[in-house]
Amino acid sequence: MTAGAGEPGDAPSAAAPSLTRRMACFCYDAMLLFGIALVPGVLGAIFVAQTGQQHPLQSDTALRIYALVLDAIYFVGLWSTRGQTLAMQTWRIRVVTAAGARVSQGRALLRFAACCIAWLGVPTALASALHWPPLPSLLAVLAWIATYPLFALFAPGRQFWHDRLCGTRLVVAAPRDVRPRPR
Repeated sequence: MTAGAGEPGDAPSAAAPSLTRRMACFCYDAMLLFGIALVPGVLGAIFVAQTGQQHPLQSDTALRIYALVLDAIYFVGLWSTRGQTLAMQTWRIRVVTAAGARVSQGRALLRFAACCIAWLGVPTALASALHWPPLPSLLAVLAWIATYPLFALFAPGRQFWHDRLCGTRLVVAAPRDVRPRPR
């Protein structure tokens, strides 16, 4: 794909965003996802308040699955249509294929699964295997989230391993032209 053929930032030679910018984007997306994850809980609370009974699909496991599905819809939908989540738009980061093309839905779904494993799988598996209670498990997740991005500093192109695995990469997106159009 040539530099002028796609969206700004899609060119294969586009630079990787700094680790600071990527982590700021990560925190912004985490805040957005927290709000999205409240939806199943609020709906469940309304159901209990109105009926006085708890539905089997309102268990902790079901709520986690609902949140995971909502997260997948958010990420896969935005990565495959725009190449950016809302946080990525703010921080001018775009996800593209290794060749610089737009990410397909299948590749976006693969990237979502790889992100879940990369960011949460290692500490969650460790905490589960060692039967840690909730607080040490949470601390393990937070420690891993602080450690995992550092591996990108030593990787080719400074990309995360899940991006290399999925054939995607993060690039700096050019700012959109926001000048008013003449009438």
